[in-house]
Amino acid sequence: MIRSALLAASMIALSACATIEAQTRATVDPSSPIGTIAPEVYGQFLEHLGAQPYGSIWVGEDSDIPNTDGIRDDVFAALDKLDIPVIRWPGGCYSDRYYWRDGIGERALRTNAAWGGTLEPNTFGTHEFFNLAERLGAKTYLNINIGTGTPKDAADWLEYITATRGDRAEERRSNGRDEPWTVDYLAIGNETWGCGGHITPEYYADTYALYSSFAKTEGEQPKRIISGSHDENIEYSDAVLSHPYIADLAEGISVHVYSLPTGDWGAKGAAVGFPEAEWISTLSRALRMEGVITDQIAMFEEHEDLGDDFGLYVDEWGTWYDPATEDTPALYQQNTMRDAVVAALSLNIFHDHADRVAMTNIAQMVNVLQAMILTDGPDMVLTPTYHVFEMYKPFQGATALPVSYDAPDYSHGDYTIPAISLSAAKTPDGKLVVALINSDAKAAHAVDISAFGASAFTGRILTADAMDAHNTFEAPEAVTPSPFEVEGGVANLPPHSVVVLTEEQ
Repeated sequence: MIRSALLAASMIALSACATIEAQTRATVDPSSPIGTIAPEVYGQFLEHLGAQPYGSIWVGEDSDIPNTDGIRDDVFAALDKLDIPVIRWPGGCYSDRYYWRDGIGERALRTNAAWGGTLEPNTFGTHEFFNLAERLGAKTYLNINIGTGTPKDAADWLEYITATRGDRAEERRSNGRDEPWTVDYLAIGNETWGCGGHITPEYYADTYALYSSFAKTEGEQPKRIISGSHDENIEYSDAVLSHPYIADLAEGISVHVYSLPTGDWGAKGAAVGFPEAEWISTLSRALRMEGVITDQIAMFEEHEDLGDDFGLYVDEWGTWYDPATEDTPALYQQNTMRDAVVAALSLNIFHDHADRVAMTNIAQMVNVLQAMILTDGPDMVLTPTYHVFEMYKPFQGATALPVSYDAPDYSHGDYTIPAISLSAAKTPDGKLVVALINSDAKAAHAVDISAFGASAFTGRILTADAMDAHNTFEAPEAVTPSPFEVEGGVANLPPHSVVVLTEEQ
């Protein structure tokens, strides 16, 4: 199978993996850059459900867990190391029941009807979210409520956040924030075909146009994002974009893509202890992202009123498994080497479409679905997905380059996927950065990258003995990156591994 990605550099060999004859030879074309990989491709998602944000990010100023203004210090420090470019909040399905006034001033105790009827104290609200993003140096992606809210609610909220004068600005100041914040991105509705109202695309398009017309901020306006399709359901987005005014009222549209081992929402599959059949099925479903993005972009071309800068926002993606027990908090799941490979494969695909993918937001940040971090009381552990995001940091803002290679097949049962995935880019300071993935659960593969022209690389690898290897509170470093060396222009990749190389200059 021929796959294009982004790449550049020299060869790799792993001391822990015996050298084998190179099976794959790759070349890179620096003369035909794909586009700049928006840092926002590495975006995060923070929704109110299960064990997020309470106890995981937010513990409150009176907590025995060390914190700064209620944000726990250990989680903040770990997130800070990822150079998070943007955070989406407050949902998700939760956003279309969220009333912003519940989360300012004297907080309201509500029922989280979107996620299990748990109590929502609203102690993490507008001030806490924007202060967290500001401390992390992250842009803000706000999701507006069109389900139970009104255009006036949305307009008032944006005025409260961004105004410098008037009653809303004075109210914000009375609640402790003098200077306005910036709303960088604004989603109007969420999954309007499902939990966001089960409404037709035509009705949603009219609603979007109404809200977008009045959702104004003081100063620079946010980029406005339409709630679009899920998976291969391109028809919904297509119909919304047929609205006569919508092209002038939006800068992009979203798509949601989740990877389930079984593809069955009623019995998704286990997070750990899974068979190889569910390893490859999960990866195969993650690789659907390539077709989803390609089809979305082709659909954009059919709408002549959309400009070339109209972006695709994959603002929910990741793995989704069954809870381990009935007592497991909602959407809390363990995170293994399988999740690390899914994350890396997805990021490589996003790089391949750097010219149109404006943002992605993995679901989610802490304790929920394919999280970066897991917490249990005062304890914290970093997941394999966290380590992939940390290893891939050099790709943020780099120029994606096309890569050509013949990848061997990896087959098991009814599935066949490419065993190898490559991505390459040139960083702003002129260094070549390369990502290599071996999706094969059992076999090592060697990749010849000697044609990339780099004389030396600094490399790291993430791998483990078992395909479901994961970090626990008792063994927090079972899966962590280690040094990786390129020998003779060949990268020897052990089974289920992710490697990132940065050119030495």
